[in-house]
Amino acid sequence: MSVNRVAVIGSGPSGAYTAQLLTEESEAPVEVDVFDRLPTPFGLVRYGVAPDHPRVKSITTSFADVFEETPGLRFLGNVRIGADLGIDELRSHYDAVVFANGAPLDRRLGIPGEDLSGVSAVREFVSWYQGHPDQDPDAFILDGTRAVVVGLGNVALDAARMLVRETEDLRRTDIPEHIVTAFSESTIDEVVVIGRRGPAFARFTNKEFIELLEVESTDVLIDPADLVLDASQQAQLDSDPAARRLFATFQKAAERGSLGRAKRIRFIFDRTPAEFLGDEKVTGLRLVRTSDPSKSEVLDVDLALRSVGYLGEPFAGLPFDDRTGTIPHRDSRVVDGDEVVPGVYVAGWIKRGPNGVVGTNRKCALETVTSILEDFAGRDRGPRGTDAAAVDALLRSRGVEVVDWRAWRDIEAAEIAEGEAAGRERVKLHRRDDLLRAAAGAELVGARAGV
Repeated sequence: MSVNRVAVIGSGPSGAYTAQLLTEESEAPVEVDVFDRLPTPFGLVRYGVAPDHPRVKSITTSFADVFEETPGLRFLGNVRIGADLGIDELRSHYDAVVFANGAPLDRRLGIPGEDLSGVSAVREFVSWYQGHPDQDPDAFILDGTRAVVVGLGNVALDAARMLVRETEDLRRTDIPEHIVTAFSESTIDEVVVIGRRGPAFARFTNKEFIELLEVESTDVLIDPADLVLDASQQAQLDSDPAARRLFATFQKAAERGSLGRAKRIRFIFDRTPAEFLGDEKVTGLRLVRTSDPSKSEVLDVDLALRSVGYLGEPFAGLPFDDRTGTIPHRDSRVVDGDEVVPGVYVAGWIKRGPNGVVGTNRKCALETVTSILEDFAGRDRGPRGTDAAAVDALLRSRGVEVVDWRAWRDIEAAEIAEGEAAGRERVKLHRRDDLLRAAAGAELVGARAGV
């Protein structure tokens, strides 16, 4: 029987769920190749989910079971789509191509001083402490005393929490050893989290905020005056039970006040960043009241992180919506204007924008898989994709060092060995050449993984 072949671009949650559901839901034989530009799978679960959230990161175990136990499902890491393989080549080798490559770019504030040294996207900070191979390991030096985080999403809270974590807490995670050292040498003792809207519109979850309150080294401070609601905020609370629960926890934090702890995370609301101050390096941030721009204040700042959203990245040869940072689609089928692009689909953040939690991607992936299988069933001819050997031969001819699932397991073994050498459970390799050496079976313990 002929086999339908599908390429999935991206091995994060949306890509992994898409691959899993394709193999589970298809009544006809299907083979799925999951590509990733990194030598490692799992995308934002590995490089985005906070390292001190092991329960969320543990979903990689179920994804790993799918890759290991599903015939016809392959991982092909270290392959750059658009460079090592073109989109037209993918469409010629596969019956369907699913772009599930996330949203790797950042929204900007668009204010003066945003390009000063010391002002960064929170994504860059997260990539740094997570040991992302594309991030400079020396990108952040945590000197000074005050950091600001602009934004009220879960990632903003993750960044704030990581900035006050104690060294012993970090050593229980898999972040690289040089990152643990950098945090242990940090002199930052205050983090100011800035919301451009009022507290009723905070986007992080009540669970995330409660976790912050439980960090024993740190006071969490909210000025009760910032919790006085206007009509729009009251309407938000009236209509949203989750917002009411979070606001009630804000009130408890404000009542608790300072406990005299060594570090502080301070929340301020209804403030819009207007200008970063400084000559070459940021020294301050001018804020204006969102509800009354005639009122302003200046904060002294040593590190500034903006956490105001992510954007997808356009692919040559595919339509793209610059406003939303997504690939246009109709029922997960990519569309160029009013025309469907045959055989090309989307899933995850590149489809719907950066929203939801890890589990949200399963429902999104099921929508995509449903459309793919409907199209397969409605064709008046059989599959046209080539076999796996043809794709492998093409990549070999171009000198691409493909990291397959077995090679990924070798990387995992190397990271566990590095952890044992450092007295930790596991230490993430953060240099691409070390990842590729481990994938080839090279011995790395005591080499450069902690440098």
